[in-house]
Amino acid sequence: MQRIYFDNAATTSLDPQVLEAMMPYLTEKFGNPSSIYSYGRESRLAIETARKSVAKILNAHPAEIFFTSCGTESSNTAISAAVHDLGCTHIITSPLEHHATLHTVEHLHKRGDASLSYVNLLPNGHIDLEDLEHQLANTADKTLVTLMHANNEIGNLLDMHGVGELCKLYGAIFHSDTVQTVGHFPFDLRNTPVHFITGSAHKFHGPKGVGLLYINENVRISPYIHGGSQERNMRAGTENLYGVVGFAKALELATAGFEADSAYIKGLKIYMMEQLKKNLKGIAFNGDPLGRSLYTVLSVSFPKTEKSEMLLFNLDIHHICASGGSACTSGAEQGSHVIRAINHNPNQVTVRFSFCKHNTREEVDAVVGRLKELI
Repeated sequence: MQRIYFDNAATTSLDPQVLEAMMPYLTEKFGNPSSIYSYGRESRLAIETARKSVAKILNAHPAEIFFTSCGTESSNTAISAAVHDLGCTHIITSPLEHHATLHTVEHLHKRGDASLSYVNLLPNGHIDLEDLEHQLANTADKTLVTLMHANNEIGNLLDMHGVGELCKLYGAIFHSDTVQTVGHFPFDLRNTPVHFITGSAHKFHGPKGVGLLYINENVRISPYIHGGSQERNMRAGTENLYGVVGFAKALELATAGFEADSAYIKGLKIYMMEQLKKNLKGIAFNGDPLGRSLYTVLSVSFPKTEKSEMLLFNLDIHHICASGGSACTSGAEQGSHVIRAINHNPNQVTVRFSFCKHNTREEVDAVVGRLKELI
C-alpha cells in the first residue's frame, strides 16, 4: 500500500532539483572552502553565491546571513548571545515555543544568567500582545523577547511587526523562531523590526543538516562555536558545502512557487477540515486554523476512546504518517506541551496533519475514510 505522508511540519522530501544542484558538491567539487587553491575557491564561491541568493530572497544584506547546522543551533546561538553579549538579564517567551527555545531559556534561567517570564495566551492560542506590552513596560531589566513566527504544532501566526515595534519601543531584543515560515512565507527583513530569525532547509524540501541564522547588521555578538574563521568568524567548523547550496536552491524554488503552492496547500487544509467535520462527530480544531494561521498545519482533537488512544499507532499500521504534535517530542510520554497549554480537555486525542504541494485531495479522502474506521 502506498504511504500517505501528512507530517511535512516535521520534515519534507528533498526536491529533485535541489538534489541536482547539490550533486556536483557531493562528487567532483569537494574542495574545502577555506583552501586557497582552485578547488577551495570554487567551493567558497558556491557558499557566497548561496548567501547572496538567500539574502536577496529575504531582503537582507548578505553579511546578515549565517549558515548553521539546523534551526536549533541558530536559536541557541541567538538566545545565548542576547544574554551573554547584548546584556539581556530578563527573557520573555511563551509556553508554546519549540523546545529549542524553551530548553535554552530554562537553562539560562537555572544558571542564574537571566530571569524568565511567560506571556499570556488568548483562548485561541495567540500571544496576548497587551500582556507582552505590560511586561515590557514593567521591567527595568534589558529584555530578550523570543517568540516563534508560526507554531509548529497548531500553526498560529505571530504578528511579527507588532511584537517588533513593541520591542523597539521598550529597547528589547527580539528573536523569532521562523523555522516553520522561512520557505513558506514571504520575508522583508529590511522592513521587519527583528534582531534574529532562524530557518531550516528540510522544512521546505531542502536537505537536513543545514540551517540559517539572520543577525541584524546593527547587532554585534561573539561566536557560539569557537575554532576556525568560517562564517566570517561567527561559526567555526568546515561548512556544509552541499547543504548550503541545497538550502539556497530550495528557498529559490519555494519562493518561485509560493503563490500557487500556498493557495493549493491551504485548499487541502480547508478541504480536510470540511471532510472531518462532515464525517466525524465530536472533533475540535486547535489554534486559529481559519484565521492567522500557517496554511500547512492542521491540529485536530478527537474524542478519547479505547480506539482513538492508539490512533497514531493505527494510522502508522495503515501507512499514514501524522504526528501527535512536534516530532521532537513524539516519543515523550507526557505528550505535547503546546496542546496542554491551550487545550485543557483530558478526554481528547490530538493529531497534527501537515501538508505540502505533493499531497492530494484523494489522500485526504483516504485518511478521513481510515479515521472513520479507526474511531
